[in-house]
Amino acid sequence: MNVLVTGSNGQLGSEIKELSKKEDINFRFTDVIELDITNYREIEKFFLNHQFEIIINCAAYTAVDKAETEKEKARQINSYALKNLARIANKTNALLIHISTDFVFDGKKNTPYTEIDKPNPLSIYGKTKLEGEKIALKEAKNLIILRTSWLYSSYGNNFVKTIIKNAREKKNLRVVYDQVGTPTYARDLAQVIISICKKNPKKIKEIFHYSNEGVTSWFDFAKNICELSDIRCEITPILTSEYPSIAKRPHYSVLNKSKIKTFLDIQIPYWKDSLKECVKKLEGEI
Repeated sequence: MNVLVTGSNGQLGSEIKELSKKEDINFRFTDVIELDITNYREIEKFFLNHQFEIIINCAAYTAVDKAETEKEKARQINSYALKNLARIANKTNALLIHISTDFVFDGKKNTPYTEIDKPNPLSIYGKTKLEGEKIALKEAKNLIILRTSWLYSSYGNNFVKTIIKNAREKKNLRVVYDQVGTPTYARDLAQVIISICKKNPKKIKEIFHYSNEGVTSWFDFAKNICELSDIRCEITPILTSEYPSIAKRPHYSVLNKSKIKTFLDIQIPYWKDSLKECVKKLEGEI
């Protein structure tokens, strides 16, 4: 089986790359320099020399605050590029797996979001990701959309690495406690994506939610990161209103994972267990 991964230098793409070494699947990893997914002619030219059964789109504009002023750039990558990928997937009878986000919801619920809950994004980032979902659902014949939340990894830039860095440099950190969700270890999500590749479903058009199990706040997440990293730093809980940010974020974005657990017959790791594994990896223990 031949599988294309776009945006492969990010957190998720890097994790898939590492796990792929143990798999009997021929992965091809590309990033914007090798394949610009906003340019259909470039995609078409690339596919003249390559054949893929599955396309995994990890490419995304993820700078949430910056997106408020770079709307068009965010839209090109998160929205319009999906038409290009859907077109080429249809042309080659490939399955398109697209990664989306909990930011498509407004966070006004108090029970985990299911795949049939109505999206209502608060930010440009969330709006462009939802636009991308809609385009993919309209255009692609074979499609899986995977929504995830609070992604982190030993690769790339993320909350875990930022907290470790700042906690080592400062005596006190202020972290919001009134935003609740579930961290997702990109390695766990990468394993789920590989499991989907092995299943290689045909004639499918579905949205699935995936994060680790459990619920926490950014404040408690930060506390756990420091404890696991053995860093002494006082973490002060603050309200979202006390932490100025350009983009609005959902206060509650816990995802219901029942659908994907049934689809793949899997158990999902608890967020604290996966965080422990990631911190150990960052410290070079595993």
